[in-house]
Amino acid sequence: MAKFIAFYLPQYHPTKENDEWWGPGFTDWRSVNMAKPLFKGHVQPKVPRELGYYDLRLEDSRIKQGDLAQKYGVDAFCYWHYWFGDGLRLLNQPFDAVVKSGKPDIPFCLGWANHSWYKKAWGGQGKDFLLCEQKYLGEKDDILHFETMLPAFQDKRYFRNNGKMVFIIYQPLANEHIKDFITTWRELAKKHNLGDFYFIGKDSYSKNKKKILDLGFDAIYNDNIFGILHRESKLKKTYRFIMQKLFNRPMIFQYKDAIKFMLTSEEKDENVVPTIVPNWDHSPRSGTKNPIFINSKPKYFQQLVSKSCNLVKDKHNDLVIIKSWNEWGEGNYLEPDMEYGLGMLEALVNGKK
Repeated sequence: MAKFIAFYLPQYHPTKENDEWWGPGFTDWRSVNMAKPLFKGHVQPKVPRELGYYDLRLEDSRIKQGDLAQKYGVDAFCYWHYWFGDGLRLLNQPFDAVVKSGKPDIPFCLGWANHSWYKKAWGGQGKDFLLCEQKYLGEKDDILHFETMLPAFQDKRYFRNNGKMVFIIYQPLANEHIKDFITTWRELAKKHNLGDFYFIGKDSYSKNKKKILDLGFDAIYNDNIFGILHRESKLKKTYRFIMQKLFNRPMIFQYKDAIKFMLTSEEKDENVVPTIVPNWDHSPRSGTKNPIFINSKPKYFQQLVSKSCNLVKDKHNDLVIIKSWNEWGEGNYLEPDMEYGLGMLEALVNGKK
């Protein structure tokens, strides 16, 4: 039976760095609250329902998330993890509290978001400003990284795939050192009697599958959410480009059409994990500079869940990734909102049947 892992963004609490970069008290809720409709029928801002505008420093908020996720068929959270090198971590407070407290009692794994942070100059207006650089500092840093996260790996809740600890790397080809990183971590896992890791690297339509697997990864996850954009005719693409550049109009797609291109036969392979999204609207962060899916109704997401279950039903590796549990700034979440309530979560349960 398919096992669904949902990406989890630990952004919703103030930090010293975000105060400095974005202003006092900043969390992603600010972007979400300030979003405006960009065209007729555009539903913005998105408003949370059951969980409200939570603060992830509060244990009660984290427990309610875990309880809700488990009730509606999420098998594990994949907490995004930020390690920039030499012990520098950001947004780690919520996850550290999860490990220390033992709550919520939902399985979890980690996804290393191994990319530098920039203050974006959306639309090409000016240059992106580097906030925090992702560094690869060698074996000693890999050991420090592992030892820092060891309490999580030793936690009974840590999610395993066929006995191996799942660890996702967002940019598997970002640096040639990642191959050595994987080797070192496998050795450290055995040294600490943890067995082995199941390393998964991000890809799209399996374009770099061989390169990624050759580095020592066990699998890739195919993030094909913008497949519809690449399947359009040159004429349609040109039209959309002109409308965006000259008239500042976003690229708008019907969700029911977009989902037709998110899953392929590639995801039937044992070393390929399918990825599905319940919705997508990045406009709170980027305005008109990113595609927007509209009419993301739960019934269409249920179809996507069912299709992903069929893809993995005969596989030993039966993982499916949901992007995401709570990416509100990307309009990309399972958590209940005022538009559909529990609809997306109910679609997950029904789609798994």
